[in-house]
Amino acid sequence: MRRLRDDNYERSNAVTTVEVAITAAARDLTDRLLRSSGTAERQGLGEALLDELADGARVDICTLKVSDTQQYHRRVAGRTVFKQYGYYRPQSHYIYIQNKTAVRGQILAPRSFVETLLHEWTHHYDFLVLKLRSIHTAGFYARLRDLKEKLGI
Repeated sequence: MRRLRDDNYERSNAVTTVEVAITAAARDLTDRLLRSSGTAERQGLGEALLDELADGARVDICTLKVSDTQQYHRRVAGRTVFKQYGYYRPQSHYIYIQNKTAVRGQILAPRSFVETLLHEWTHHYDFLVLKLRSIHTAGFYARLRDLKEKLGI
């Protein structure tokens, strides 16, 4: 079992870019998301961006749910020790993002929202294109950085 984990880890670190054609529409949607705040607005723009990315990478689309709820978090002795911005379900190709901050319940900052969306889509890319059990390796973060740079973030 350990060897399988090592192979996945090594393969993840070996790939530092995403092979995705970025369209003008994808850049425009990203820019619009960076100026957005409302849950419904982010839902529509986020779905459209995910569709553009899926087309550009030639992968199946994934479903997005933007929730008007506070981020899941855990507190220990009155301190927030864990926050979950969103998640990706590989078997159903489903991304879920909560649009309010964990502690204060404020609308998530636009950049945080976009970065969370792209983070979760990178898991989708890893699962479908690279056939990885997507984990947070240096390679994963390099692919995410590459995607953000290609979108002009």
